Amino acid sequence: MIRAAKGGPFGWVLDAYIGRKFRSAFRGLWLRGELPADGVGRLVYLNHSNWWDGFVLHQLGQVTGWDGYCLMEEENLRRYRFLARIGAFSIRRKDAVSSVESLRYAKELLRKPRAALYVFPEGEHRPFGVLPLQLERGVELLARVSKVECLPIGIRYAFFEHERPDVLLEVGTPHPPGPLSVFQDGLEAVVKRLAAVTTLEGFSRKVSGARGVAERWDAARGMAR
Repeated sequence: MIRAAKGGPFGWVLDAYIGRKFRSAFRGLWLRGELPADGVGRLVYLNHSNWWDGFVLHQLGQVTGWDGYCLMEEENLRRYRFLARIGAFSIRRKDAVSSVESLRYAKELLRKPRAALYVFPEGEHRPFGVLPLQLERGVELLARVSKVECLPIGIRYAFFEHERPDVLLEVGTPHPPGPLSVFQDGLEAVVKRLAAVTTLEGFSRKVSGARGVAERWDAARGMAR
């Protein structure tokens, strides 16, 4: 098992790099709903449609002050070992002994103040908005073992009237551990709400990104006036 190794000079460099990378690629990170404000550990589970998802969660952690960790398939983490520096740790899903070790480690992490453990229960990239979602039982088991609050959050990458895409996060209703159907309902609810979004009304921008040509032109016109 590969454990998270957050912090240190390399970790700080990665924090800055990911922030710049995100801001150059997107107009911003937008959020709708109420994020829990207390400092207890929680399990955050999300849909998984894009390579950018991990970087989005890194930015969410910067905004919220959460001490974020992410469960990742060991084969992938070995390829991108640097991700351990921002909180990734591994699991071998087809190895029972390894899975138990990872679950115990996750439970240990969730005892930390303001810890947030991010899990993608679909297990792989799936197209956004295709329902029903296909969830694996690991999220249910992890929640039962850890006995922490669970929070569904939906992620959508959307082009509206601008040159660059916006990243939308929809926060669902926190709930205690329960059967897989509870996680299914929670995640499908936020995905459905996001799929219906056609404007940014009701969202608040948490991270500002790059402006497109039209936005820069409008700003220049405004200054000229």
